[in-house]
Amino acid sequence: MSNNTNRRSFIGFSFAAVAAAGAVPMLIGMKKAWDPLPSVLAGGFTEVDLTTLKPGNPATVEWRGKPVFVLKKTAEMESSDRDLIVGDDRFTVAIGLCTHLGCIPAWKKTAWKCACHGGQFDASGKQTFGPPPRPLDLPEFGLKGNILVLGETGPEYKKLMTAKV
Repeated sequence: MSNNTNRRSFIGFSFAAVAAAGAVPMLIGMKKAWDPLPSVLAGGFTEVDLTTLKPGNPATVEWRGKPVFVLKKTAEMESSDRDLIVGDDRFTVAIGLCTHLGCIPAWKKTAWKCACHGGQFDASGKQTFGPPPRPLDLPEFGLKGNILVLGETGPEYKKLMTAKV
């Protein structure tokens, strides 16, 4: 110890050094505990290759624990402002939960039908019959060429949302 440092100052500096040395690992551990798990991060984004879809046959993918319907529309299916247009093809992308009570509607030839209370949604996801109060909800999505990325807010999603679908 130097002449300018007394015993009390030395103990104070020693305590501060030990506290700082203990605080750094504690803060690192807290940050790791607060960060989402890798499995959660991976579940946040789901990619769907639109080129593999057959017209008129919807695909169901899981995104954040919810079913998402992706339908490549046929030429006979009605055009809608809810359609996602990629090249010459039209697609419907919707969260596959009935907006009435959250049941999962089943695809029956040209429409999704909910067996619980008779709700019906057309190929664009709009309610056409029964108690559902609104169309099927749209998931956040973006496009990377012909790949639909669920969980990413792209300009296509923003365009559909501003159209008040």
